[in-house]
Amino acid sequence: MTDATVSTLVAGSGPEPDPEPANGSRSGKRKARTNAAKDPRREITWDRIWAQRVLLAMAVPLLLYQILFKYVPVYGWAIGFQDYKPGRGGIWEQEWVGLENFVDLFTGVNGERFARVVANTLGQSTLTLIVGTFGAIVLALLLNEVKNQPFKRVMQNITYMPHFLSWVIVASLASVALSLPSSGGFINQALMSLNLVDEPILFLTEPNYFWGIVAGTNLWKELGWNTILYLAAITAIDPTLYEAAEVDGAGRYRKMFSITLPGIMPTIVVLLIINSGWILSTNFELPYFLGNGLVSETAETIDVFVLRYGYELGNYSLAVVAGIFKTVVAIILVGSANLAAKRLNQETLV
Repeated sequence: MTDATVSTLVAGSGPEPDPEPANGSRSGKRKARTNAAKDPRREITWDRIWAQRVLLAMAVPLLLYQILFKYVPVYGWAIGFQDYKPGRGGIWEQEWVGLENFVDLFTGVNGERFARVVANTLGQSTLTLIVGTFGAIVLALLLNEVKNQPFKRVMQNITYMPHFLSWVIVASLASVALSLPSSGGFINQALMSLNLVDEPILFLTEPNYFWGIVAGTNLWKELGWNTILYLAAITAIDPTLYEAAEVDGAGRYRKMFSITLPGIMPTIVVLLIINSGWILSTNFELPYFLGNGLVSETAETIDVFVLRYGYELGNYSLAVVAGIFKTVVAIILVGSANLAAKRLNQETLV
């Protein structure tokens, strides 16, 4: 068999690959999407469903849970368009008032209060997200550089432990830590010992400190737990990249910023997209347990507002409207964050 015959057989052994789209042209992208759509690995057939029947059966309980507790209760949104009064009949027997509850929530006296509540929720959530994400990334990078495995495991366990405490206990510990030195407030005691302050600070009576208290308490409780995904992403980085960097003379910090951090960037982006949907669902327990009348102007969040103004006063329709507002804003934020990540050529949810 001649070389020409071998070349002919090799060339004809499979379909000729499509040329790469030049400079990301639209025609090239459309062709790539068409080829992906024709990919047999992406086609859903009865044979593939039957072959994966065990995995699908395992997913059924979770699917039913989501439908039962996440989608079925959405019919309760009808209360937001009614003058709902318990005991006056079923949900479909109430007096319909259209958008009156929406107007009542966003205008007038309620509108001013609700605007302040939304600002508090955004401020607390955004600060908590920034501090928590930055702290978790830094801790993951530092733990990755620890070569003593027993010491590394001990540090991980210490940072994980607060996650398993209930928020009631955490709020109580934070309240004691921020109290006067005579009541066990070690933070005030430390500040006075370092001559940073002349007299104790009543942290829980100063509105300007409340957002920082919420963010700091969240950081202490969830710091270690939030590093788990980042450490898992770090283990997926190709070790040969570090070896090549060492050959080129890169030090520990250069490898950290040039290899490790870019390697976990997709994980960071995806987590930020997911967390963006919870911006208006800030932790309920801390503002509720640590807040008081002196700091209410910066402590009250949407969830606390719904509890106090909606359920305690019996205005269920207004509480439902606030919940609808949270859901709509969350969908917009997640979609916007996903679109922004896609425009920046980062990992996306869809």
